Amino acid sequence: MNVVIIGCGVVGAAIAYELSQVKGLNITVFDKNPPAQGSTSAALGVLMGVISHKIKGKAWQMRQSSIQRYETLIPELEAITGRKIPFNRQGIVMLLSEDAEHPLESGVEVMKEWEQLREVRKSQGWQLAVWDNEQLQKFCPQINHPKIIGAVYSPQDRQLNPTALTLALVDAAQRNGVNFKFGVSVLSSPTPSSQLLPAVIEQLKSIETSEGKVTADWFIVAAGLGSTPLTAQFNQKVNIRPVLGQALYLSVGRILGNADFQPVITGNDVHLVPMGSGDYWVGATVEFPNDGDEIPPNKELLEFVKAQAIAFCPDLATAKILRTWSGLRPRPEGRPAPVIDKLPGFSNVLLATGHYRNGVLLAPATALAIREMISSSDSR
Repeated sequence: MNVVIIGCGVVGAAIAYELSQVKGLNITVFDKNPPAQGSTSAALGVLMGVISHKIKGKAWQMRQSSIQRYETLIPELEAITGRKIPFNRQGIVMLLSEDAEHPLESGVEVMKEWEQLREVRKSQGWQLAVWDNEQLQKFCPQINHPKIIGAVYSPQDRQLNPTALTLALVDAAQRNGVNFKFGVSVLSSPTPSSQLLPAVIEQLKSIETSEGKVTADWFIVAAGLGSTPLTAQFNQKVNIRPVLGQALYLSVGRILGNADFQPVITGNDVHLVPMGSGDYWVGATVEFPNDGDEIPPNKELLEFVKAQAIAFCPDLATAKILRTWSGLRPRPEGRPAPVIDKLPGFSNVLLATGHYRNGVLLAPATALAIREMISSSDSR
């Protein structure tokens, strides 16, 4: 059975690797760019699963599934490929502060909410610790701000290098027989869009690429922002808009806090990601497009992110900025992220796109969901 995957960011690569373990599938991946471009290259790789506020339904199940899978996936890929995937197993520390906009919501209330989540996670088999300021100072002495009242520590959440992960997924999938075609564009669907009506369930037979016509039994659209023009060709446009993120790579010249405890630290939606040897990523902004899809990077917002990081970690004030980057994340318009479903009107076109800020976090769960959709359809 032939499967075509369109897009080779972290989601497309994860699907390719997952499906490569299913017997009888002949898999080809198309991407007009090399792997791990686009949103994947613009991600900090912070996996906020246990520490998220999602506690039930699909949103929590996918997070839980991914966090569990990463524990086996990283060593599995490293063993198969011989590649090293930077994987921070020291968890995530989320700083808590009193709400300046709602002074009636005291620190006691803030702490109470997190203690409730801690109990929910405990019942689900996960750990969370709620620290007061004294405990925070003990573990993370580099943090110093008068408004901070404590922190939540999630020891089972992780951070990884999304590009290294994606390249390892591609390498492992290739070893399992997956054919990757980079520099090849998907041009169109051969069926005139006027013939495709939402009420009629079609079986897509083939697509046109810059290398000619390609036939398959299944087509999986994992093209991020490229999913919009692709689905528009099928007369079933899935509207995914870009959201810009900017980040800074800083060098302090020394490791901050306890050298043997370097978790990701996050406060007010700003992440401080340790990279070893006294280097840190700080990010990221969230910038929406104007009326078109243009988003010029806003220097003031990047300065604000830097100022926020310095506010809770004053030692960053003397850091050197080694580089900055920006990238676009795919956010579905008018519907929740991500979009993992059949394309309306088609029985064999699957969508795995629009993950917004959670592409890296949800890639393993997305791959498992796509595998299940193909397996359950074929068993009928």
